[in-house]
Parts: sequence; structure tokens; C-alpha cells
Amino acid sequence: MGYNSEPLFMISVVASQLRIHPQTLRLYEREGFIRPSRTRGNTRLYSQEDVEQIRMIQTLTRQLGVNLAGVQVILELRKRLSALQGEHQALIEYVERDLGVDLSSWKQKENR
Repeated sequence: MGYNSEPLFMISVVASQLRIHPQTLRLYEREGFIRPSRTRGNTRLYSQEDVEQIRMIQTLTRQLGVNLAGVQVILELRKRLSALQGEHQALIEYVERDLGVDLSSWKQKENR
């Protein structure tokens, strides 16, 4: 495991912080919702991004009544949307940079 300046949290800390059972965190990992890093001794270490993902799962399941299959669909759609937004931004940069087209007025309309 390489050096990372981001704080990492053990399962007991995350479980306590989020008021969730450690087995639920293990379930989320088995379902592929989160992928904590591991120490050489195989201890799970959760990043702040993992914690935010777990919070989102809690909101979906506890407050909105979404089951785990629904959570899987929502998380996949969010991943796709993020990828599309990245492609959209790359296309805008290409058009502006390589084709010399100024899209500033179009971007203002898009942001309304």
C-alpha cells in the first residue's frame, strides 16, 4: 500500500461514527458498494470517500426506503452520470481549445 495523506479509519471507528453494525459494513463491501483498502494484516481501512458513500447508502435505505438492489442501481447510475459529465467537459474543452470555438455564451445558457 502506497503513502496516502488522506485519513483512513478502522471498521470500529466507522461503525461507531455512523451508528452502524460492522457486519453491515462488511455486507456493503460484499455487495460492491464500498472497497476499503487493507493493511498487510488484512485490516479494513475506510477513506473519507468510503464514509460518504456509506452515508449515501444509509440515506437511501433508511430515509427513502430503497432496498439494496435499488441502491446498486442508483450507485451505478451515479457512476455513469459522473463519467458522462467528464466526457461532456472534455468535449467542451476540445471544441474550445482545438477548434477555437468560444462556448462561453452557450455555457451560460446551460447553467441556467
